Amino acid sequence: MNSKLYKLMNWPRIEGVIYSEEDNPHDILGPHVVGKSVLFQTFQPGAMAVTIKTQPGDKRHKMEMVDETGYFACLISGKIPDDYVYEIKNKDGNLQTMRDAYKYSVGIDAKDIDKFNAGIHYSIYEKLGAHPMTVQGISGTFFAVWAPNAQRVSVVGDFNGWDGRIHQMKRNAEGGIFEIFIPDVKPGECYKYEIKAKGGLTFMKADPYAFGQQLRPETASIVRDISGYQWKDQKWMDNRAAFQSENSPISVYELYLGSFKRNADTGEYLNYRELAEEIIKYVKETGYTHVELMPVMEHPLDASWGYQVIGYYAPTARYGSPEDFMYFVDALHQAGIGVILDWVPAHFPRDTHGLSGFDGTCLYEHMDPRKGAHPHWGTLIYNYGRPQVSNYLIANAVFWVEKYHVDGIRMDAVASMLYLDYGKRDGEWVANIYGGNENLEAVELLKHLNSIMKKRNPDVLMIAEESTAWPKITGRLDDGGLGFDLKWNMGFMNDYLSYIGNDPYFRAHHHNELTFSMIYAYSENFMLVFSHDEVVHGKSTMIGKMPGILEDKFANLRLTYAYMMTHPGKKLLFMGQDIAEFKEFDETRQTEWALLNYNTHEGIHRLVKDLNKLYREKPALYALDTKPEGFEWINCISPEKCMVSFMRKTDKPEEVLVVTVNFANVEQEFVIGVPYEGKYKEILNTDAKCYGGLGRVNGRAKSVSEQEADGKPYSFKMTAAPLSASIFAFVPYTEKEKHQIEKKKAELEAERRAQAAMQEADEARRQALAAKEEALAAKKQAQEAERKAKEAQKKAEQELLKAQEAQDRAQTLKNTP
Repeated sequence: MNSKLYKLMNWPRIEGVIYSEEDNPHDILGPHVVGKSVLFQTFQPGAMAVTIKTQPGDKRHKMEMVDETGYFACLISGKIPDDYVYEIKNKDGNLQTMRDAYKYSVGIDAKDIDKFNAGIHYSIYEKLGAHPMTVQGISGTFFAVWAPNAQRVSVVGDFNGWDGRIHQMKRNAEGGIFEIFIPDVKPGECYKYEIKAKGGLTFMKADPYAFGQQLRPETASIVRDISGYQWKDQKWMDNRAAFQSENSPISVYELYLGSFKRNADTGEYLNYRELAEEIIKYVKETGYTHVELMPVMEHPLDASWGYQVIGYYAPTARYGSPEDFMYFVDALHQAGIGVILDWVPAHFPRDTHGLSGFDGTCLYEHMDPRKGAHPHWGTLIYNYGRPQVSNYLIANAVFWVEKYHVDGIRMDAVASMLYLDYGKRDGEWVANIYGGNENLEAVELLKHLNSIMKKRNPDVLMIAEESTAWPKITGRLDDGGLGFDLKWNMGFMNDYLSYIGNDPYFRAHHHNELTFSMIYAYSENFMLVFSHDEVVHGKSTMIGKMPGILEDKFANLRLTYAYMMTHPGKKLLFMGQDIAEFKEFDETRQTEWALLNYNTHEGIHRLVKDLNKLYREKPALYALDTKPEGFEWINCISPEKCMVSFMRKTDKPEEVLVVTVNFANVEQEFVIGVPYEGKYKEILNTDAKCYGGLGRVNGRAKSVSEQEADGKPYSFKMTAAPLSASIFAFVPYTEKEKHQIEKKKAELEAERRAQAAMQEADEARRQALAAKEEALAAKKQAQEAERKAKEAQKKAEQELLKAQEAQDRAQTLKNTP
């Protein structure tokens, strides 16, 4: 080695590069101006010789090996050439050409890093991760990763033989971010970060911000350019707010993409594009307004159904590329179908290529396992109080909305985030600073996310799967709420399934389970759900939960769906349940579509289809969905009859619907009290033959009578088939009908008055006759009295005469001597 070159060598720093302990290799590697010359240094482990080929001029300069491990240097007079490459001769004699990554000084600026460190960089995914770009006319990829506690970080991939010594990254002076621009790395290339932790442990990690990941069981990240897709859903995006307002009809079809349909010949997964065609056809036919996809973010374990995520920014490769997934969303939007994604910010798996112990420390999780681990799930809990971690999650939700046009985020396991002791025994958790079990940092994350989402994308739905009584989940942020749009109503689901699972003979004793949901129905904005959670792990499917013989099971299921669709709240039903699958959900198979060849199963599907149509078309079922004025019990206090009846209303009387549900396994006749005079026409009966029932329906419209019932001025009689639900639409009388009714009433009134007059005349005649009879009787009594008086007088005269005669005889005798 010539002496001048020797003196220019920074041997301690060179040793740091060779031993992969240098966190700022750009200081020495690459070209550096030295006086009127340029010092080139490169580390090519195992290389036998390296030559610099410069442009313009196509000149070659042999580099000197200054360390036998493959460290080369040379001094070239002049300025830094516009373009140059290294020609590397390997031990086997093969030549490899490589551009110098250390020529380029590309990095994240201080403003971006400050925002990230404060937790408020909502598009940080555009900075961190792998981003194809052109620098100084050379195409390549810029890599950046947050690993503040790492000693050294390198990019490894197919482009450098997975050797972490070749592309060691520079630590950004503003924070714990490592970065490097590598020329000629193109979209589609696989890579990872090789991290050397303090203490010397070296391991590889997938990129937390990667836009693509390999299909399991492979674990590398993939460079993806997601900027080129041409969206065609502007009409949907412009009108989305109208489809997703507080009082819009929202009926969601929840599905697992891998089990919806598969390739008929091979049994393999369909591509996102193929799935789009199949799902659009089915969802449009059945009448759902939205689909909710179980997590599509990349995950290593099929059996987790996507709920143990590794690649938060990467659509799973099981079904294709990011562009394929964009096409999927785009196609559904063009068909008028909204797309909601399940999203899992509550925990992450321990897989060593993922986030766990990312930089050799507990970076994304808590160090204390009482805070950082779920003992029952075997997963790790995010450290929500670390700004960069909360930024990672908040930006991820924004990413799916803004880059993939999704219409809603359904947040999984919110209860486990809110409570520090969720699923834990005493000694397994640590109280907050106030001694309580509330996770204050998670609460702040949720509020922060919902606040930012509504500012940036106000028409996107934020939905919480939350199973406790935590107050104001859907409350406004400025009123102490968490700011969600909807909360899954787990109480309704649990109570209803408990009630319907009883034999009808015993349901009278569980009536409160049926009606209790209306006590709190307006405490939150709810979505009623029969989700995947209810048809797995031995819980049985919806049809399997129903009691009785087979016919009764189907009847119970039919009335269940009718009751759900008429109960206040948005709707969600998991795939396979709308065709009455008996087998529990299994991610290894597709939905049993052959069941639609059977009348009973096809009947369930037709019922769901008609219920969805009714739900969308009848404003009473959604227009006042979040207001008590939209619902009114007619009869909820007849547990002995196992029945309920209620009204769904708008502010227009003519739109009212009357719902009667007979949960008893006997036919019953009900008198239903109603507030409006008119006819009530049955528009749906779950016992109709087309749904698999026996056809015991109320065929003709029911005119009301002016007979009070249920506290209402009018009523009508209806017959309820066993285990059935009936929906009646109020039909006001037409003017002609009103005229006929008034004419009929007038005729009846005239007839009534005539009859009353006749009755009065008859009564008058009766009274006159009675008076005459009384007068005759009085005359007879007077005559009899006169006769008796004469007889008494005559008798008295006779007695007086006798007395006079007796007195005369006595006097005669007295005068006789």
